Amino acid sequence: MRTECIRLSGTVQGVGLRPWIYRLANERGLCGTVGNDAAGVRIIIAGLPAVLDEFVGALRNATPPLCRIERVERSEYLAGSARPAAGFRIIDSRAGPARTGVAADAATCAACLAEIRDPADRRFGYAFTNCTHCGPRFSIVHAIPYDRCNTSMQSFTQCAACTREYRDPGNRRFHAQPNACAVCGPRLWLEACGAITELDSAADPIGYARTLILAGHIVAIKGLGGFHLACNAHDEQAVARLRARKQRYEKPFALMARDLAVIERYCVLSDQERRLLQSAAAPIVLIARDARHRRGAVASVPDAACALADSIAKGMTTLGFMLPYTPLHHLLMQPLDTPIVMTSGNVSDEPQCIDNDAAREQLRGIADYLLLHDRVIVNRVDDSVVRVAADSGIDTGIEQGSKQGSASAESVSGTVRWLRRARGAAPSSLSLPAGFEAAPPVLAFGGELKNTFCLLRAGQAIVSHHIGDLQNAATHAHYRDTMALYQRLFAHEASLFAVDLHPDYLSSKLGRARAIECSLPLVEVQHHHAHIAACLAENAVPLEASPVLGIAFDGLGLGEDGSWWGGEFLLADYRQSQRLAAFAPIPMPGAAQAIREPWRMAWAYLSRYCDTTALRRDHAQLDFFERMQTRPVAVIEAMIRSHFNCPSTSSCGRLFDAVSALAGVFGLDRDAVGYEGQAAIALEACIDRTALQHGERYRLNVIPGDRDTMAWIDSAPLWPALIGDLAAVESHGRIAARFHNALIEAVVKMVGCLANAHRNPWQNRIALSGGVFQNQTLHERLIAAFQTSGHTVYSHAQVPANDGGLALGQAAVAAARSIAAGAVAAIEIDRR
Repeated sequence: MRTECIRLSGTVQGVGLRPWIYRLANERGLCGTVGNDAAGVRIIIAGLPAVLDEFVGALRNATPPLCRIERVERSEYLAGSARPAAGFRIIDSRAGPARTGVAADAATCAACLAEIRDPADRRFGYAFTNCTHCGPRFSIVHAIPYDRCNTSMQSFTQCAACTREYRDPGNRRFHAQPNACAVCGPRLWLEACGAITELDSAADPIGYARTLILAGHIVAIKGLGGFHLACNAHDEQAVARLRARKQRYEKPFALMARDLAVIERYCVLSDQERRLLQSAAAPIVLIARDARHRRGAVASVPDAACALADSIAKGMTTLGFMLPYTPLHHLLMQPLDTPIVMTSGNVSDEPQCIDNDAAREQLRGIADYLLLHDRVIVNRVDDSVVRVAADSGIDTGIEQGSKQGSASAESVSGTVRWLRRARGAAPSSLSLPAGFEAAPPVLAFGGELKNTFCLLRAGQAIVSHHIGDLQNAATHAHYRDTMALYQRLFAHEASLFAVDLHPDYLSSKLGRARAIECSLPLVEVQHHHAHIAACLAENAVPLEASPVLGIAFDGLGLGEDGSWWGGEFLLADYRQSQRLAAFAPIPMPGAAQAIREPWRMAWAYLSRYCDTTALRRDHAQLDFFERMQTRPVAVIEAMIRSHFNCPSTSSCGRLFDAVSALAGVFGLDRDAVGYEGQAAIALEACIDRTALQHGERYRLNVIPGDRDTMAWIDSAPLWPALIGDLAAVESHGRIAARFHNALIEAVVKMVGCLANAHRNPWQNRIALSGGVFQNQTLHERLIAAFQTSGHTVYSHAQVPANDGGLALGQAAVAAARSIAAGAVAAIEIDRR
């Protein structure tokens, strides 16, 4: 007989692992104990060596659905310790410094769903049904270990029936911390906004809420990680009211549908998207509205069957759908064969409400009614957003000129790319590549927009859930509170801080203040280097690997020269980066105002490359120039000439804005965008797919550099050609297609020029990162073009390409530099 101590780390608590181990051990006649502690799960087990080996093999190869074992450590139990008594049992949890993961919230499992639909079951119609395979986790936890006393379920004492389930190792609710039923658990009620008195809906508050939604009212629903605002997706007036009250005038709304069959009335679903929608994460999935926007699709959705309110996602080729992911949502949607709008419960740009009293106050004037419950939401978590991207097989038309592409009509699988990593994904950890095992504890503060932060320690990175834009005071407060929560949950004591190079980012200011307060070193990481480092870390590129060619395209990031970068070609590894090429810089009239008003960027490009006086004379009939008659273009040109409030930028995102504004894709009657990236999104959405596949294109100049000078992509030829198309009344779709093809061609040519000039030190390895690569057309077609020419391409999937992945890159750079500094210091000590 042999006695061992086996330690399991990862996402191992609150996921049904202990009862599963209990069954494995008893099936094999092993003796011992299993229990939670702050480091994970600890097993003391005795048996014949061969049986123990077989037991550990089962641990590695099959686990409960929500469990993720990252490390199995075996050691001989200390000599002199008592051998476990006969039998195998589960023991109480032990406290200590936290070293384990916290499971993400999980969608209702099939077994629980069957119970709430069964009139004979005691949980029939109960909105808070869950088990160890599903239900709330991160959203209700205060501390580790994940036990009921450390969750918001501590205020609900289990009834006798629930207690029996909770204590029975053979029951799937064994130690399911949120376990409850209608007798002992949380309850629902309905209120009219502005009146705390409950409506007479005690018998069926969910059914009452559904009736109100169908009648055109807006109902705020307290869910898993926050409130949603719901309305009838077929009622244009209700949707318009919601937009006006929420002050979210154009950004698309998410939808919830009862099942896949309902979604298929509105979209074209792939098999992979079906699996995503039905997964435990249950994210919002961006799905093509018809076959013209999906490679491999064979049929369109008839418009007559899709009478959604037009303003849900006006002008978009995709819809964001999710399926019900809690019993409450299932019960609400069960009788409906049409979707409902389900958007975050907040005023636009503020954090969503999680508290009943806060919802009564903040959602008054937005919602007509509130569907509330009394289970406290400890941690605010937004819905995750994902998209399935094709991996290869796209004919870019770059080599074939105007030859028609040959995209296959067969079903194509692709990479699942997370655009917003939140509910269902966070706070699970990411294993870092080889070489980071010795990294010190790092806290990376992330960026200004789409903020996340990152805790790095011992070869693991925990990227927070989506926080949002820190310019909003409430979001900034949420950011600080959530950072403190993560540090407490994971007992993370940073010895090194990492921030963006920009001195005025609120995240950078906080990081600098913390570094001074704690007397800890601070690493400032250039924005686009962090993007590339995040891509490398996610793709398991080892710490000591040779550099890659990083292509970082986004809106803005402060460059090392003090200008605004955003269209960069970098020779980069984790420790350093060198700028090899970029888009030719252009002034941003009014600085941040040029981001909000894309016509300013259009005029800046025209002023640089064209005779604007001649354009206004010769093309006065064009919508753009007619509209410019009412805009202060003379002031803009004076600002450009004097360099007053006109910082230069190499941003690829601003180039998209300019093309969209000039072409009139982004409405010329609008002064400002309604949300970040709106003009660029509209440009991609209107692409004529036939023109794209035929390889129709404008031209961008690629100006080679050498080993001592920068190379540039210059847009001079683009503007006369685009204006010529406008004069010829060319469609928006063909203009958009020609621009995308021109950009793809120029990027591919630039990579070739850089390889010739620098002798390809990146060994045909390319990393793509930055928010512009959320443009699916650009992203997928560039990947296909590079793979066709023999390159290895790294891109994002697990963390967003936008600034939501920035913190991971900051942490990786800071850790890599710290490891290198430690190695240098060790060498110096040896020399002495």
